[in-house]
Amino acid sequence: MASDPAEQFCVAEERSGHCAVVDGNFLYVWGGYVSIEENEVYLPNDELWIYEMDSGLWTMHLMEGELPTSMSGSCGASINGKLYIFGGFDDKGYSNRLYYVNLRTKNGTYRWKKITNFKGQPPTPRDKLSCWVYKDRLIYFGGYGCRKHNELSDCFDVHDAFWEGQIFWGWHNDVHVFDTTTQTWSQPAIRGGDPPQPRAAHTCAVLGNKGYIFGGRVLQTRMNDLHCLNLDTWTWSGRINISGEKPKDRSWHTLTPIGDDRLFLFGGLSSDNVPLSDGWIHSITTNGWKQLTHLPKSRPRLWHTACLGKEGEVMVFGGSKDDLHFMDTGHCSDLLIFQTQPYSLLRLCLDCIGKNAALLKNQIPCLPSKLLQQVLKKITFWAAVNHRQEKKAETERQCQRNTT
Repeated sequence: MASDPAEQFCVAEERSGHCAVVDGNFLYVWGGYVSIEENEVYLPNDELWIYEMDSGLWTMHLMEGELPTSMSGSCGASINGKLYIFGGFDDKGYSNRLYYVNLRTKNGTYRWKKITNFKGQPPTPRDKLSCWVYKDRLIYFGGYGCRKHNELSDCFDVHDAFWEGQIFWGWHNDVHVFDTTTQTWSQPAIRGGDPPQPRAAHTCAVLGNKGYIFGGRVLQTRMNDLHCLNLDTWTWSGRINISGEKPKDRSWHTLTPIGDDRLFLFGGLSSDNVPLSDGWIHSITTNGWKQLTHLPKSRPRLWHTACLGKEGEVMVFGGSKDDLHFMDTGHCSDLLIFQTQPYSLLRLCLDCIGKNAALLKNQIPCLPSKLLQQVLKKITFWAAVNHRQEKKAETERQCQRNTT
């Protein structure tokens, strides 16, 4: 472990449009972009940032193998310890390539592999799509991208066209499945229900055998509709009628399953181009939304990622606090952690010891070895939290001095 606090308590670089997944006790972050002097700069394709939940420490690992190009807007998902990356946008345009890396490496080497020996037909190139993971399958929906004239269909709303090459750009509402066990692409026959309008920058989540979709953008319209697809029967619900209040229209938000019947919605960009900091929980049982009133109003996020932690925590990383269309400078590197259910008694005790380590320094060595290891990680966790808060406060004070 590094002795320099600045190195030991470093965080993943700020970014938007990246991929993040959780596997075991770790959050993995790859890709995305930042803005440097009004230019979009894609982050290195050979860097994997890993956050350990117990200790609160970030580490960066260099990757090998058949590297994806540096991209934003790719769709990342994990199955059985493998991170899959599909689609995205880079300097050459839209992608429909699929890669994976084994996160449970035995020797600490993270090696990308491009999937080329697949059967079936992959989706057309696109970014800002989303994915459900169900029964070892990656089920992709929507996104913004390009199609040739002979690929146009009802599942595509045209935004713009380059007639000379007969290339069309627009939004999708098609469903594509990649079976990770047979390495096969397929497009399921939808057996009923009204599909959602084509869209991108929406969000997806799975509860049971249902794949949910909320919001997103098509043309100049942002939406706040909720739909679900039965992933066994391939039947759409149509727009789900909600009882009571509901979130406003948005894109670039996240939807995270918490528990067996609840979805946590956070952030995004509103129809009037305002970055959002609101959080909502949708109950499948009551078919209603409830806004969380205790969230800070000063930390909006859009085009971030949100992953479920070990005890019902939703970990939001990165994204922007600005409207990316007009002021693309506010990319973030902090990790927002939302507690959505009461912590276990053990977790509360570990946190209490970690926060008060200085007062308990004589008693801590007497703990049983297994518990001691957990306590030492919590001490590191709270030391990292305090260091980052102090550093942020110092940066804010310096900014105030510079402005005055």
